[in-house]
Amino acid sequence: MGTQQEKDELYALDISGVEWISAPGAEEHEERVEIAYLPGGGVAMRSSLDPDTVLRYTEAEWRAFVLGARDGEFDLK
Repeated sequence: MGTQQEKDELYALDISGVEWISAPGAEEHEERVEIAYLPGGGVAMRSSLDPDTVLRYTEAEWRAFVLGARDGEFDLK
């Protein structure tokens, strides 16, 4: 997926001004997953209840996750 250098660069980015988005229809007071698109194609993800803990994914990692989700890779059996 992403190289260590790519990951290091993602975590070095100042993301204080990114725009966080959540699923349409999500209520303000409900827990929800929020994502932000980062410069260079990466994606940041956090929980609305813990906004200080942010995971960052390279473009390749995010693409693999989305494709896996679409293919049912994470469906409960």
